Formats: sequence, C-alpha cells, structure tokens
Amino acid sequence: MRLFQTRPSDYKSSHYEIKRNLIKSRDRQRRRAERLRGRVDALEAENQRLCRELKQAEEQLLLARKLQEIEDVTSDNHGSPGGSPLMSETPIAGHCFTATMIALCINLAKQIGFRPARRALQIVVDSLKLNVQVPSHDAIRNWTCRLGVGELQDTFHSDQDVLWMADHSSQIGSEKVLLIIGIAVEDLPERGQTLSLEDVKVLAIVPGERWKKEDVGREYQKLAARIGAPRYLLCDGATELRDPAETLEKDGRNTIVLGDFKHHAANILEKQIGRSERFKAFITQVGLTRNRVQQTELSHFSPPPLKQKSRFMNLASLLRWASMVSHHLSDAHSEARVGITADRMNEKLGLLREYRGDLVCWAACQKVIDAGLSFIHHEGLSRGTGKRLRACLKEARSDLPECHQAADQVAAQLVEFVERSERQLGNGERAWLSTEILESLFGHFKQLEGQHSKGGFTSLLAALPSLCCPVDLARVRNRLLQVSTTKLKQWVKANIGSTLTTRRTAAYREYVTAQTG
Repeated sequence: MRLFQTRPSDYKSSHYEIKRNLIKSRDRQRRRAERLRGRVDALEAENQRLCRELKQAEEQLLLARKLQEIEDVTSDNHGSPGGSPLMSETPIAGHCFTATMIALCINLAKQIGFRPARRALQIVVDSLKLNVQVPSHDAIRNWTCRLGVGELQDTFHSDQDVLWMADHSSQIGSEKVLLIIGIAVEDLPERGQTLSLEDVKVLAIVPGERWKKEDVGREYQKLAARIGAPRYLLCDGATELRDPAETLEKDGRNTIVLGDFKHHAANILEKQIGRSERFKAFITQVGLTRNRVQQTELSHFSPPPLKQKSRFMNLASLLRWASMVSHHLSDAHSEARVGITADRMNEKLGLLREYRGDLVCWAACQKVIDAGLSFIHHEGLSRGTGKRLRACLKEARSDLPECHQAADQVAAQLVEFVERSERQLGNGERAWLSTEILESLFGHFKQLEGQHSKGGFTSLLAALPSLCCPVDLARVRNRLLQVSTTKLKQWVKANIGSTLTTRRTAAYREYVTAQTG
C-alpha cells in the first residue's frame, strides 16, 4: 500500500486543502520545535546553575578541609578553644605561631594568595569565636619563601637517575628566569597516569638578562656538580637549552636530550596552516572583529584575545570561537541573536562565512594535535610509544571527512617525532615527552603573584619550590628551623639581586630627593 501518491491529481482533496494541511503541519512542527528549544534552553540554564553551585561547593570544601582540625576540636569542646591545636600546641622555636597555624596559612596562600588567606582565616576565627591571633600576610609570605628555599636545598642524590625539565619564563623587563625541575626516573607515573606538581622538585631558579648557550651551560654544570648530571633533559626547541645539555654525562653515559611534544606540535601546525595567506587574512579579520564588536550589542560574540607569542600552542580557543560564530550566522533563530538584526550580524561577523571550509580543515588539524597531547600526557615515552600513538591518531581521524589531507600530514609528523625520540631509549627505559607540568608550575606561580606578576620578578621566586610539595607539620618544622629569615635574605641577595621593583623604588626615591633638595 502506497502512503503517498505520485501526482497531485491522484489526491481527492483540493489543492487548497492540501496546502492548508501542509501549512498547518508545518506550524505544528514549528511550535513543537520551539517548545523543545525552550526546554533545552531551560535545561542548559539549569545545568549552568548547577555547575556554578558545584564550583562554589568545591571551593568551600577546599577551605573546609584546610580548617577541619579547627572545626572538629571546637565542636568536641562545645565551643571551648582550650583543645585547639592552634593554641595548645607549642610554637616553633623562635616563632610566635604553631606549626599547625603556619601550615594552614601556607596551604591557604597557595590556593588563594597571601592577603586573601589572612582575611579568610580571620573570618573563620571570628566566626568560631576562637581566641587565636591571625598572622599578617607578610609573615605568611616569609614562611612560604623560607619553605621554598629549604625545598630547593633538598632535592636528589648523585646516584639517582633523574629527568630534568628546563624552560625560560619572562615578565615585564628584559629579565628571564631559567627554571629547572626534576623527577627521579623510577618515580615517573605508570602508563595511563600523568604528572602532578607534587611528583616533581624544583632544582634551580636562576634570573638573568641574557641567556646564551654558554650561560645555560654554566648553570647546567653547576647543578650537575651538586646533584649529578641527568639521565634525560626535556625542553622545547630552543637551541640555548638543548645544545649545552649534550656535554653532560654521568657514569660514562651522555645525557639524552628530548624535545617537548606540545612545542613540536605547535611548530607543525604553524608550518601546515599558519604560513598560508588564508590564515593570515583570517587572523587580520579576527583582530578587526574584536574592535568592531566588543563595545556593541554583539559583545558576546567577541573573539578571544590574540596571543602574539605561542599562538599555535593556544589556537584551539580561537578555532572554537570561529566555529561558534559560524553556527549562529547560519541559524537566524538562535537565542544568542535575539535583539541583533541580520544586517548587523552580517556587517560585523559575516566575513567569517568565507572561511568555513578553512575552519573545518584547521579544526581537524587541531583535533589531531589535541588527541596526541592527551595521549602523550598519559603515556610518557618508551619503545613502542610511536606505534601506539599512530593507532590513537587513526581513531581520532576516523570521523573526519576524507578530504582532510592536512590532518593526515600533521598526524604523520607527530608520529615521526615520537618514533625519533623513542629510538634514543633502550629497551625497558622510560622517559617523559611533555613539559606541561612545567607550564603548570609557571601558571600556579603567577596565580600566587597575583597582580604583581605584571611588575617583574621579585623575591617571591623563593616561594616557587613550595608549590611542588605537600605542606604538612613535619615539613614546616624542619624547613623553618633549617632556613631562617637571615638565610632567606642571603639567598635572595645571592640569587636574585636587584629586582625590577627595587630599581623602580630607587628611581622614585632619587626623584623625591631631587625635588625636596
């Protein structure tokens, strides 16, 4: 039995009735689609609300864990502070505060900063009506720096096989910091796991205004003389970091120098798409678009800021934005376009339409790189890693259109890089191929600096090693007795010298002196 006739004349109803029924059916489907869209929007709004509540709950849980001892003791004693370890415990020799209070302050500061830690702790103490003095933010900063210097002096022994990671970090001014972190080869995570900050140790923090090969080589030799040369050294493609390591050796074995997977992937992506005229034109349009829409009713379509440095290591967010805008350009009824006329949408963002084909290709390349990064972060490097990576990338490309030859080329070059790296290792040896943990450490340090990260490096560099260790009572007691405030000042003077803030303060002092005579 046929459901539909082949010719209009086969229907008994008139053309008018057929059209009317089709229009009514269309209207019903439209109303149904609108109801479903409204339900989806409501569910998305509810999901966003729940995500916000979850984030707030996680933050409160983090603070609650840090203060659990205080709350438990207070509850057990019915509000009596007599049993609190913050008061019953004997203060550390030469200090006014107990190890519990100092550890609590440092842990809070690592999460939210020095001043917020002091204010948060004061709120808790006042709420629980505890007769406890709260340290100043300067004291918390001093303790954290002393803990960091103590950690820096206690790293590895010369008989251990260690993997070093080295990189430079710069802020305002010409000064750069050479940071070297390390992990014992035997402590590398198993396959399927990745590195955490507590797995590594900071080995060297060296500020300097010029970093040529001989300068980096000098610091490598100094560190090797203290703890032994590394079995592996992992860094990006900078020759001033790679070449000096080739002279290091231990027990007759030369140090194996490995490259960072993410930096290499960014270089591949730049060669594959970044040098094309289409991509350059796209970047120009993105820069103009940001200026066009950020002060208008289209501000929620504003693109992310363009990064002049390491652009191809952070391209995913830009491509995701372009795909999002392209979607809303195609959907005239999207909720995001409410209150925006079609003319305005086309005037400000319509140029992206001509890049839709390019965006599909670029996004495919980025998807391959993201899959490779996730694999390497959980795999490490050993014999056979390249073969497993090839299978992983093949699966990632399985749902891409066949026309994306660029994505296949990116995948082939990534596999070639890993296979070339693994050939330097012997059977049974294992290393690492990602400096993501080093980048994460820089990020955590900038978070600790807060707005001061825009003012150049300061003596707070001494606190950087404290970000890589759990702060417990035993560690606090040992490190603060090991490193006094005087020793901290000596370390800062010997390793950091005159900071940008110091020079700026001296310039203002000289100006004031000249003005006042």
